[in-house]
Amino acid sequence: MENKRTPARKKAKEIAKLLRTERPDYGYLKQVFQCLRKELDVPVTRASKKLPDVPTEQEIERYYKAVWKSQRYQDMVIVKTFLYTGMRVSELVRLKLTDVDYERCQIRINAGKGGKDRMVPFPISFKEVLAMHADRMKQKKAKYLFESSWKRPYSDRGVRKILARYAERAGIKRRISPHRLRHFLLTWLKKQGIDDALIQPYSGHSTRQSLEVYSKLSIEEAQKEYDQAIGRFPV
Repeated sequence: MENKRTPARKKAKEIAKLLRTERPDYGYLKQVFQCLRKELDVPVTRASKKLPDVPTEQEIERYYKAVWKSQRYQDMVIVKTFLYTGMRVSELVRLKLTDVDYERCQIRINAGKGGKDRMVPFPISFKEVLAMHADRMKQKKAKYLFESSWKRPYSDRGVRKILARYAERAGIKRRISPHRLRHFLLTWLKKQGIDDALIQPYSGHSTRQSLEVYSKLSIEEAQKEYDQAIGRFPV
C-alpha cells in the first residue's frame, strides 16, 4: 500500500514555518532544496529534447524561388544571410555596416548568445550582392546592415513576418523561421561530412567536452572546409 503524501501546499506551509525566521532569499532557498533533493536521493528528470524540424533541400529551393520572384532586394539579402551564415535573428537585426569584412568574406557577430563574439563566413559568390546592398544602405545614411523604410533596424518580429510571407507564397505548410534556416545550414554542413569542431565556430555552440578541441581551431581552418562545401549549397 502506497504512503499518502501530504498535499504540496500544506507541506510548503510546514517548511515555511521552519524557514521564516531565516528570512531566506531565492539563492538560499535554491541551495536548501538542492541539498534536500540529495538527502532524499531524488533523481533529476529532464524532458527529452525534440529534434529540430529542418526543411528539406527541395523546400529551401522552392522557398528561395519565391523570394527571388518577389524582386525585393533587401528581403533576398536577408534570407541569403540567414542561409549562408546560420546566425540568429537577434544577431542579424543588430548587424552594423562596419561588421562585414569583404576581404575575408566574414561577418563579425558582437555579443551573440551568451555574450560571445564570433566570426561567421559567407560565400565568395555572395560578396558582390552583399557589398551592393551595403552600398545602398550607406547612401541612405544607414547605420545597420538591414533597416526598414523608416530608417530603423528591423525588429525580430518584422524579420519573422518577412520569412513567413515567402513560405506562404511557396506553398510550404511548415513555418519557416530564422531558427529553421539556421538548423538547415548546420544540418546541411554536417551532411557534407564537415566535423562538428569546424561547424562550432559558426554555430556559436560549445560543450564542455569539445571546448578543448575548438580552442585549437582557427577561423581560417574552419572556413576552408566551409568554402569547399558551400559550392554545393542548394541556393
